[in-house]
Amino acid sequence: MQRLGQVVRTAQGLAIVRSPSEEYPNIGTNVVDEGLSTVGRVVDVFGPVSRPYVAVSPDEETQLATLVGSKLYAR
Repeated sequence: MQRLGQVVRTAQGLAIVRSPSEEYPNIGTNVVDEGLSTVGRVVDVFGPVSRPYVAVSPDEETQLATLVGSKLYAR
């Protein structure tokens, strides 16, 4: 499991995660929270190469507002 980063905001129905390093998961990778519950999938990677942003499309059960400030992981 790889640390994806912390959710910094939501935009257009996506959770925007700031990566802690230049490593990031592939598009389509499952994303889980600290309790290992699935919260969504990676749909885009953008921004600076050194610390990119990762856009996560949430599952239907996931409330976006509750994710802000959470640490997420790529499974």
